[in-house]
Amino acid sequence: MKSSSLLLTSAFVALLGASQFAYAQDSCPERGDLDTMYCDANKDLVADTPTDPSKQKTPSTIVFTYTPVEDPAVYAEIFSPFTKHLAQCIDRKVVFYQVQSNSAEIEAMRSSRLHVGGFSTGPTNFAVNLAGAVPFAVKGDASGFQGYNLILIVKKDSPYKTVSDLKGKKVAHTSPSSNSGNMAPIALFPKEGLVPGKDYEFLYSGKHDQSIMGVNSGDYDAAAVASDVFHRMAERGQVKADDFRILYTSEKFPTSSFAYAYDLEPKFRDKMLKCFYDYRFPAEMKKAFDGADRFYPVTYKKDWAIVRDVAKAGGESFTRSAYDKASKKAN
Repeated sequence: MKSSSLLLTSAFVALLGASQFAYAQDSCPERGDLDTMYCDANKDLVADTPTDPSKQKTPSTIVFTYTPVEDPAVYAEIFSPFTKHLAQCIDRKVVFYQVQSNSAEIEAMRSSRLHVGGFSTGPTNFAVNLAGAVPFAVKGDASGFQGYNLILIVKKDSPYKTVSDLKGKKVAHTSPSSNSGNMAPIALFPKEGLVPGKDYEFLYSGKHDQSIMGVNSGDYDAAAVASDVFHRMAERGQVKADDFRILYTSEKFPTSSFAYAYDLEPKFRDKMLKCFYDYRFPAEMKKAFDGADRFYPVTYKKDWAIVRDVAKAGGESFTRSAYDKASKKAN
């Protein structure tokens, strides 16, 4: 009897939870592509702050990270002056959390282990829809926000002169959720006479720097990567730019977004955002980020429209099912 009672009680709790969840779903007037955990009543394409004050958070320790486009340890050092500033500005402890993949970063915010972070251009869309991320800035300067291009690189001494020369060759993409490293090539290369997945198989390297180093070492014949990562690696001496040939350059995309978790308490959140916007990068950060000197304000609905359009043109979406499918491909 005791076992049966426990089963019945568990079933009731589960049913109650399901009913409450269903009610939460039904009470949301607009959700769009957002996960069922979130609501978008004002239709700005990002998750609304919870209306229940008890669900709004003011963490004693802020966990911050930056997209793992390169070695996370490199960025822990680069952002050290800023995390010290932020800690003093908001009177909270700030820790830099080193993530090893885009999916790990997204899952960290979804599970409330990450409060604010930089997300690569493509993964920003998944972070918005699946983790409640709200983009608020990109790196920039007084004239505007910083952008980058998708570039297709080969070794300079290779026989490849045009995009279509790469049919049947080893071409690296970075990861399924990456904009310049996957979704943009799928959407844009066919017009250049090269259809990813048909004219060559996807070879996922995991990161932009790994794709670049793979071409440099001969592991790949070519790679689709972000121009800013390529130029930073050349400036640091990790590769020589003159050793490569760029076969294709796309239009400009917004660079990595900085986004906060949707459930931060509004007054605390606004104070934190002011700390971001008022900060000016020291010399070492400006050098690392191609001359950018500040966190430039953006909105997801307006400034990520080009990214969503490219994904749509390539038949991609940013839903949970698309994310799960992409994750399986990467593994």
